[in-house]
Amino acid sequence: MPLFLVAIILGIVEGVTEFLPVSSTGHLILANALLGFDPETWKVFNVVIQLGAMLAVVVLYWRTFLAVITGLASRQPGAWRFVRNLLVAFLPAAIIGLVLHKQVEALLGSAHVVAWALIVGGIAILVVERNAGEQSIAGVAEIPLTKAVSIGFIQCLAMIPGVSRSGATILGAVSLGVERRTAAEFSFFLALPTMLGATVLELYKNRHDMGPIGLDLIGIGFVVSFIVATVVIKAFLAIVTKRGFGPFAWYRIVAGIAALAWLGIR
Repeated sequence: MPLFLVAIILGIVEGVTEFLPVSSTGHLILANALLGFDPETWKVFNVVIQLGAMLAVVVLYWRTFLAVITGLASRQPGAWRFVRNLLVAFLPAAIIGLVLHKQVEALLGSAHVVAWALIVGGIAILVVERNAGEQSIAGVAEIPLTKAVSIGFIQCLAMIPGVSRSGATILGAVSLGVERRTAAEFSFFLALPTMLGATVLELYKNRHDMGPIGLDLIGIGFVVSFIVATVVIKAFLAIVTKRGFGPFAWYRIVAGIAALAWLGIR
């Protein structure tokens, strides 16, 4: 298969899965395995194209970011709480990620870990959806400081491939009383510093050897993931508002079982 076509496929996978609670990293690992490519070869590509999906958040929520910037300039409390919550939720992943970076990297090539994490994560979503209490906190700026810190630590579970960063963030927020749409949007915004940090670290580590995947293929994946993510974010919020996270839980369980079956017979 031509490499440019692989780049397009992986870009689509990234754009579709980055903001859904189904694990984009896990799906990229499974896609590499399904296509017969070495995950190590495409590791930098898989990390960098996530910035394309991140750009979709900036474009779709530019009014929110502009309001925060102008609010910071005029010292509005809501704008400062918005930034505070993102920072304190980002720090646990940044610190723990640096400390456990080698251990996390060791898991990135394991499709079996991804498959099991998809199943367990799907069950966890169903449990949280069934047992979550009242979700009355609306608005990222209205999340209390202690809950923002807790969500940040829960996000660290996503260092296990297949767990899903957005899924861990959203479920953590919902379990702490944050309403669904706010939880989803908080996961979108929190992805920006988290993924930017991961990308900068990966590029720095591989600055002398980017591997056989050049900037042209990375550019293709970046653009494709941006376009697809822009469409998916809108659809995701509509589904979550009306039907909750149950459909994604069942998808994870079915996909995980299918992946285990395929890995067992290939």
